[in-house]
Amino acid sequence: MLAQAGRAPADLTGVAVGTGPGPFTGLRVGLVTAQALAEALGVPAHGVCTLDVLAAEAVALGAVDGPFVVATDARRREVYWAAYDAAGERTDGPHVDLPASVPVDGRPVVGRGASLYPEHLGGDPADPIGPLDPSAAGLADLVVRRLARGDDLSDLSPRYLRRPDVHEAGPRKSVLT
Repeated sequence: MLAQAGRAPADLTGVAVGTGPGPFTGLRVGLVTAQALAEALGVPAHGVCTLDVLAAEAVALGAVDGPFVVATDARRREVYWAAYDAAGERTDGPHVDLPASVPVDGRPVVGRGASLYPEHLGGDPADPIGPLDPSAAGLADLVVRRLARGDDLSDLSPRYLRRPDVHEAGPRKSVLT
C-alpha cells in the first residue's frame, strides 16, 4: 500500500486501526499488528470504533441526511450496530443483537447488515445506503479529523461485544466411572 502511494514506512506519522466490534481473533490480530507496526516505526497508534468509520463515510458521501443506524455482520445471524446523529456522531452503541431486535425506528441503515437482513433493517441489497464495509481511507480520514479536534485515540482496547467461543477446560472426567 505504501509503494502504491509512493511512500516509505519512514513517511508515516501514525498508524490508524479499527477497534471493532468484530470477530474475536480477527480483531486481536489487527490490533496487535497495528501496535507492532507503530512500535517498530516509533509512531503512535490511533484506534476508533469501526462502526464510526462507516458512519463518517456515509455522512461524507451524502448518503444520509438525518439520524441513522450502522449495522455490520456479526455472524451467528446477528449484527453489530450503533445509532448516529446527522453529523455522524454516535448516540447509542455499539451493541450486538439479532437483526429483528435493532431499533431502526424508520432511520436508514448503513453497512453490510442492512444488505444481509433487509427484512429487518430495511436495506435493499441491490441499492445499499452508503458503504457496506469501512475503507482504509475512511479510517484514516476519521482519525485525522478526530485528532484535529483533540480527541484521545490512544485506547486500542478491542470492542468485544460477546464472549469468546473458547472456554477454559473443566476438570478431567474419570474414564473409570
